[in-house]
Amino acid sequence: MGLSTRGALSTWDVLREHGVARRDFLRFCTVTTAVMGLDASYVSAVTRALETKPRIPVLWLHGLECTCCSESFLRSAHPLVQDVILNMISLDYDDTLQAAAGHQAEEIRKQVMRDHPGEYVLAVEGNAPLKDDGVYCTVAGEAFKDILEETAERARFVIAWGSCASNGCVQAAAPNPTGARPVHELVHDKPIVNVPGCPPIAEVMTGVLTHVLTFDRLPELDRWGRPRNFYGQRIHDKCYRRSFFDAGQFVEEWDDEGARKGWCLYKMGCRGPTTYNSCPTVKWNGGVSFPIGSGHGCIGCSEANFWDNDSFYSRLGDVEFPGVDVTPETIGKVATVAAAAGVAAHLTAFGVRRLRRVLRGAPDEDEPTS
Repeated sequence: MGLSTRGALSTWDVLREHGVARRDFLRFCTVTTAVMGLDASYVSAVTRALETKPRIPVLWLHGLECTCCSESFLRSAHPLVQDVILNMISLDYDDTLQAAAGHQAEEIRKQVMRDHPGEYVLAVEGNAPLKDDGVYCTVAGEAFKDILEETAERARFVIAWGSCASNGCVQAAAPNPTGARPVHELVHDKPIVNVPGCPPIAEVMTGVLTHVLTFDRLPELDRWGRPRNFYGQRIHDKCYRRSFFDAGQFVEEWDDEGARKGWCLYKMGCRGPTTYNSCPTVKWNGGVSFPIGSGHGCIGCSEANFWDNDSFYSRLGDVEFPGVDVTPETIGKVATVAAAAGVAAHLTAFGVRRLRRVLRGAPDEDEPTS
C-alpha cells in the first residue's frame, strides 16, 4: 500500500503557496540528497517526489522524554527546513505542537487511524514506562504504552526519534525506576527505523522523512535498526582531531597546552572511537561545529546505555582498531618508534622468507652447504 493521496497537495505545492522561490526549493532538494548519502544522480528523484507526491500523514507521539528531538527538528540548519518539516508531512497529531488539546486532540489521532490505516507514519519521541502498569507516563488518562501499541498497530512505518525511543536513554538508565523501554521492545510487527542521538541531528531527521517520501520505504538499516547513511561511520573516523590521536598527542587536562592546540580528547573521556553518528560531517547549528569541535569530548549519546558507561570524563578502556589493539600509551610508543621502522625497512620479503626457514630448522640459503 502506498502513501495516502489525501489532500492532493505536494510539498512543493504548499511551499510555493508560502512564497518559497523555486531556486531555494531546488537548493533544498540538493542539500537533502547529499545529507541522505545519495549521489547527485538522485537529486532529480528527490525533487520529483517533493513536487508530485502527497504529503506524508504523520502521528507524532511523546512519551518519557525532554522534547529535545522536536527542538532539534525545528532548528535544522537549512532556512527552508522550518517550512519543509511542517509542509513535507501532514502533521495530524503532535501533542506538543498542535493547537488542539484534550479529548479533541485524542479524537484526531483516532480518526486518522480509522481513516488511513496502513498509510500514516508513526513518529515516536520518548519511551514507555512499564512498571506499575505504565502509570508514570499517561496521556488523557491513558498509559502511554497502550497508546503506543494501539497507534502502531495500523501504522505503515514507525520512526523512533532520539535515544529515548531508540534505546531508552536517561529514563532507562540504572536503576530505571519506571521500567522504561524503547519502542522496538513494544512494537514487533512493524518496520521500525531508529534515529538515536540526544537529540538526533535535525538534517538526519529530515533526511529520513525525505527518503520515506521519495522511495516509499525506509532507508537501509544496520543491525541496530539505524540508517546506514547516517550511522555508518564512527565519529572517530571523520574527526578532524584524528591525526593527533594517531600521533599520540592527547589533552591531559582541561586548558593544558594540548587543549589549546586542539589535540585529541580521548584521554578526557571522548567516546568518538565507539560512537556511530554524522556529527563530524553534518555538524550542528548550521554546519558550524559539533561537540569535539567546540573543545568537549563526545559523550556517545547515539549509543545504547551511554548514561551507564561510566563518567563522561572517564577515559574509555583499550580501543580496538582493525588489525591492532590500541591504547593512548601504545599510540605514543608507536609514534616514538616510527623512525626505527624506517631503519628496519631492509627486512624485505626475502628477509621474511629467510627468517621463516630458520624458524622451521631449514638451512639458510645464504649459508654454504656441505
